[in-house]
Amino acid sequence: MHLDHDRCATAVRSKDPRFDGWFVTGVLSTGIYCRPSCPAITPRVVNMRFFPSAAAAQGAGFRACKRCRPDATPGSPEWRTRSDVAARAVRLVADGVVDREGVSGLASRLGYSVRQVERLVTSELGAGPLALARAQRAQTARLLIEGTDLSMAEVAFAAGFSSIRSFNDTVRAVYATAPRELRSVARSRSGAAVGQDSPRAGGDGGATRAARLHLRLPFRTPLHTPSLFGHLAATLAPGVEVWRDGALERALALPHGAAVVTVRPPGPSDRHVHVVLRLLDVRDLAAAIDRCRRLLDLDADPHAVDDHLAGDRALAPLAARTPGVRLPGSVDAAELALRAVLGQQISTTRAAGLAARLVEVLGRPLPTALTDQGGPTHLFPSPSALADAPDDAYPGMPGARRGALRGLATALATGDLDLSPGASWKMARLALLALPGIGPWTTEIIALRGLGDPDAFPSTDLGLRTAARAAGLDDSTRALQQRADAWRPWRSYAVQLLWASSDHAAARLPDPDTPGRGTRPHTDHDRAGPAWPQEAS
Repeated sequence: MHLDHDRCATAVRSKDPRFDGWFVTGVLSTGIYCRPSCPAITPRVVNMRFFPSAAAAQGAGFRACKRCRPDATPGSPEWRTRSDVAARAVRLVADGVVDREGVSGLASRLGYSVRQVERLVTSELGAGPLALARAQRAQTARLLIEGTDLSMAEVAFAAGFSSIRSFNDTVRAVYATAPRELRSVARSRSGAAVGQDSPRAGGDGGATRAARLHLRLPFRTPLHTPSLFGHLAATLAPGVEVWRDGALERALALPHGAAVVTVRPPGPSDRHVHVVLRLLDVRDLAAAIDRCRRLLDLDADPHAVDDHLAGDRALAPLAARTPGVRLPGSVDAAELALRAVLGQQISTTRAAGLAARLVEVLGRPLPTALTDQGGPTHLFPSPSALADAPDDAYPGMPGARRGALRGLATALATGDLDLSPGASWKMARLALLALPGIGPWTTEIIALRGLGDPDAFPSTDLGLRTAARAAGLDDSTRALQQRADAWRPWRSYAVQLLWASSDHAAARLPDPDTPGRGTRPHTDHDRAGPAWPQEAS
């Protein structure tokens, strides 16, 4: 990332929150770094230094501003929308790979040497993978200090620090205060946001304790809530996901254990998504936050997307009517891929029924500490469980579909197919297309929703073609592909923009008084909707 001093200084003077997350500003006279919109920052331009990441500012000796909290900004959109090695490395660091496997593990996943990865990441972010992980650990520690009753030793362990000393030193260096003072200030400001759930005994092997944290995940406005949460609600997997009381609840399979997250749509004036996390192991906090941000595409830059797509006369009125569309993502691309194959050529209702039966037969029940009446009950079946399952575990499924699902699950379980946050989007597409029963539509849906590729384009999607025809576009596959060339590099968002313009249930929030899954009853019209429509052969 190249930072032009004059342009960054102009952004700081404007206090425009749209630039938050793109860079941070270090102030030489105070030794602190701030987000661009910080109301307290009024230095002379000569005293400003600009850094592409909080880790780079911390490495240069700056402390985080206590007023604007620059570590609580949306992430830079670059690292979600690029497919180069540096971007893939950043996504893996955010998912906690360095804390779990070290820089050598990160390099191994990327297929490069440690030295190459460190050089590439440092050249882009001004700090290496270890520094990025350290900054993330500091943020995780702050959330646990302020939001739980864990002891400081437990916080240090959960945040990934190797010792109490390194925990104390890092918190003091980043926040210019001791950990206990952070907790004291937070409690005096708003009271203890959350504590620990009571331990409950059950069939999960004895008494367990779940940590409950209330979080606010920031995003850049605008955010079109109906199409994002409507799509997630219309395509949920019963047993794993539930829409109730106006929010999405779903089970998470995290590196150290299971969790349940409740995500509530933001209000018109909100700049944060309110999230409640229940974790069996608080070491999974950073990974859970990152997966929630991917699920909701919270690091997107809606102004850049809308301005570009509005250049097309057919899309301009749609962008004006539904600004800030986001990609309905996933917390696990492998799960999303399996569900995409499961729902090929059938309605959303039928796909939900098949998913529910698979979850019941092959899914792993959640520990009782994470369950309550009406909430998620299972984790989605793992690739290995699906790969090894007998034919009778695939109820109501034709042989070809069963074979495609098992082939995909086997490729994921053996590592022949990589859909992790650090996966190469190009290589993932090639590997998917080489599997039996997976064609261009399924591949592009997985790229769009699972991998978060901003330029995926399922041109044969029936919902896309229906919406394109309604917008006055030629809906033939070839014509759409040609028209979409002008939408690059945001074709995924063009697809979501067209989906959002339809009358499908996925384009709107569920009715508050609708029982069950919270979605409207589905009919055969769903075959033309954006959620798992037919794939052209």
